[in-house]
Amino acid sequence: MAEPSRIDVWLFNVRFYKSRSLAADAVQGGLVHLNGARVKPAHGIKPGDTISFRRGSVDFECEVLSLPLRRGPGPAAQACYRESATSAARREQHAENMRLAAASGATPGHRPTRQQRAELRRLRGRY
Repeated sequence: MAEPSRIDVWLFNVRFYKSRSLAADAVQGGLVHLNGARVKPAHGIKPGDTISFRRGSVDFECEVLSLPLRRGPGPAAQACYRESATSAARREQHAENMRLAAASGATPGHRPTRQQRAELRRLRGRY
């Protein structure tokens, strides 16, 4: 069995964050939870652990399948985790809401009305 990896290094290696310092800041700020608990950036993870965090405006949950030794290509990084079914459904619903928000009238050169802005905020999940 592989030896435990730091959570901030794992998040960077599987391409959830563009730099290790951004991953460490997210963990330190309480945005990342390991098995439902808030942890520090140096906390070790192992296969079978569950990680939840916020990507943009969507909550993301995944199970750790393996610990990569380095930051590799995207397909290799995706093989290191499995997204939960509820997380995938939330992500798809958010993508659909964003498509609806884009189609609802916020065109360049046209400022949305107050009602349109409220509808856009509702669709994007901000209120």
